[in-house]
Amino acid sequence: MIVGVIGAGTMGSGIAQVAAQAGHATVLFDTRKEAVDKAMVALQRTLEKLVEKGKLSTVEAKALGDRITPATELQALSGCGLVIEAIVEDLSVKKKVFAELDALLSPDALLASNTSSLSVTAIAVACSRPDRVVGLHFFTPAPLMPLVEVVPGVATDPRVTDATRQLMQDWGKVPVTCKDTPGFIVNRVARPYYGESIRIFEEGIADMITIDHALKTIGGFRMGPFELMDLIGNDINFTVTRTVWESFFYEPRYRPSFTQQRMVEAGWLGRKTGRGYFTYDEKGQPAANAVPSIAPELGERIIERVLAMLINEAADALNLGVASKEDIDLAMTKGVNYPKGLLAWADEKGAAHWLGVLEVLQAEYGEDRYRPSPLLRRMARNSQLFHGPAPAFR
Repeated sequence: MIVGVIGAGTMGSGIAQVAAQAGHATVLFDTRKEAVDKAMVALQRTLEKLVEKGKLSTVEAKALGDRITPATELQALSGCGLVIEAIVEDLSVKKKVFAELDALLSPDALLASNTSSLSVTAIAVACSRPDRVVGLHFFTPAPLMPLVEVVPGVATDPRVTDATRQLMQDWGKVPVTCKDTPGFIVNRVARPYYGESIRIFEEGIADMITIDHALKTIGGFRMGPFELMDLIGNDINFTVTRTVWESFFYEPRYRPSFTQQRMVEAGWLGRKTGRGYFTYDEKGQPAANAVPSIAPELGERIIERVLAMLINEAADALNLGVASKEDIDLAMTKGVNYPKGLLAWADEKGAAHWLGVLEVLQAEYGEDRYRPSPLLRRMARNSQLFHGPAPAFR
């Protein structure tokens, strides 16, 4: 099967590399010739580095590179059995592209979008056969990050979902299936990692360095929320937060913060601009900051508050059928490198503990932001474990 990828940016070129590594002839398309040329040069450098590191032989690297064909005319995709779109997160632009693909490709070809925040169902409406459209959300960098969220739209044929999930396994990825809801699994469940950490900072409970340090050294997270936002780009993080909030009809749990907005307005976007929540040198390396000394009670307070909000989101996603408990935990460990699956983490202290943390916060602030998930309440009432026997609720 020939695989087509639309969009020669970082994500698109990464997906093309993944497809070629799996043995597929791959067409990398972009209307901008300079973007395609840049992507091919970058790919060649990547292959050379893989050879230097001993991960590919010279012959393997050449064969992989030869399997990727650059293209600037959409007609070059006509023979593809799967086309993955990885362009700007603009619904009208994506729908235009999918309408063109629908008319160009054979009836049995599959169409996939790498969207991270838009409705797959809404994209698929542009096609005469929305049943062959599915979401395939890769994570950056696509060749290294194992997770792929497989997102069927309302009209997607279940056989298409199964086939693309199997294909991702064949490509060496870790696929999880999730409902077509805003943020899917990862971008929905992860919102409190940033949002609640910012709230803790805004309230003057702890500074950014302390919050990051607590979540890494006590919580076991690979990166703190502020350094992670700087890495992602504060403009991107703010846009995703705002998009999820708006898409959920302004659900208070996802409301963006003024701190995020002001960072974007100031142009302090993180590593790529040399300044964000922290400052960075010309190579993008963070300036040295003194490691804070954290009082145990403060560190625990930070961890409990952020983790309770994350667990609540995971529980709510499970309650609303966004994904299975296994896929929710897999998504968070493989997609954003959390030290544990959130539902498994919840089981360690029990649902009643986390419910108690949320109820204290809700009583103190009087905000729906801290509203416990109905499932978490039921789990606590019945002393059930998320990964234990099937609960018999009362």
